[in-house]
Amino acid sequence: MLYNLLSRMERSRFEPSVVSLSNRGILADKLARISVPVYPIDMKPSHPTLGAVIRLVRKIRQIKPDVIQGWMYHGNLAAQLGAALAPMPVPVLWNIRGSHYRLKDEKPLTAATIWMNARLSAWPAKIINNSAASALGHEQKLGYRADKRVIIPNGFDTSLFVPSAEARRSVRGELGLNDDAFLIGLVARFDPLKDHLGFLNAVAILLRKDPNIHFVLAGRGVDKTNSVISEAVARLGFEKQLHLLGDRSDIPRLLSAVDIATLSSYSEGFPNVIGEAMSCEVPCVVTDVGDTAWLVGDTGFVVSPRDPNALAAAWHELIVLGAEDRRKLGQRARKRIIDNFSIDHIARQYEAIYEQVYFGSGRTATIECAE
Repeated sequence: MLYNLLSRMERSRFEPSVVSLSNRGILADKLARISVPVYPIDMKPSHPTLGAVIRLVRKIRQIKPDVIQGWMYHGNLAAQLGAALAPMPVPVLWNIRGSHYRLKDEKPLTAATIWMNARLSAWPAKIINNSAASALGHEQKLGYRADKRVIIPNGFDTSLFVPSAEARRSVRGELGLNDDAFLIGLVARFDPLKDHLGFLNAVAILLRKDPNIHFVLAGRGVDKTNSVISEAVARLGFEKQLHLLGDRSDIPRLLSAVDIATLSSYSEGFPNVIGEAMSCEVPCVVTDVGDTAWLVGDTGFVVSPRDPNALAAAWHELIVLGAEDRRKLGQRARKRIIDNFSIDHIARQYEAIYEQVYFGSGRTATIECAE
């Protein structure tokens, strides 16, 4: 999302830079190709030091930004601290991109950072959330300031995530399936919040009605070496119908190939993968968490989380709907993304906020502090 945003900013009005709290990372080369410099602070993971803070402040003083945008929790804290120690007043915005307000589920340093940000949440000019549900969770459970709230959802590259008949054929060929095989896809890293076990239970329920459906899973940790998934699949007995791909770099291709994209999470903010699937003209079945119902609208089905029967029933309803009606739903889904959630549309909202907090000054520079 950070890359997509910076790639769409109007360069005649904004000059973005990125300060990375760690090293340059894999994003730096992509940003260099769109002429966005990346300045690493080289902070060691889980080991913030005085030296790293000094390097951060020096870099901010060197860049002399007009606006500082924090990006995620550690970036928000760094942005606020760096601005406080810089010699010139700089408006700071925060950015929250998930439902990480259950501190017991977080690593100790991350939990402490989230809690500290809540105590400091009166300081930023605005707190941008990509999800209304996430914003409310942070405010009600942790005490983040509600009067700072701005909701700007994720934006999607509708030129990258497109329908593709070739992707449909090639992915089925890769999986050893016939061209007409029905494929349901789940793209999500392995995490308890994604509820892969609930998904697998729903698979077992659906296969009792239609044993010819296939399922493809992709995401970090979602492969045959995952003992939790492998043991559940062996117990439920559908190894041949399940295809575990692990971490992939061809997500647009995979999403274009499935007949139904799905989400089984019991906690989310604003899930990118569903918007990306919708942009590929794929109807979706999602759990009612975060802002998924708002995102999907009337282009798919929304069911209760942690309810495998409901998830399986929604899949079955889409299957019996037939190919032509699914195609129409998918077309409506892509139009919804283009009309409401395209990355260009979202970039204009960010730009408007940046200009608003800068109080009308004529200079045009933006610094992004990324985690």
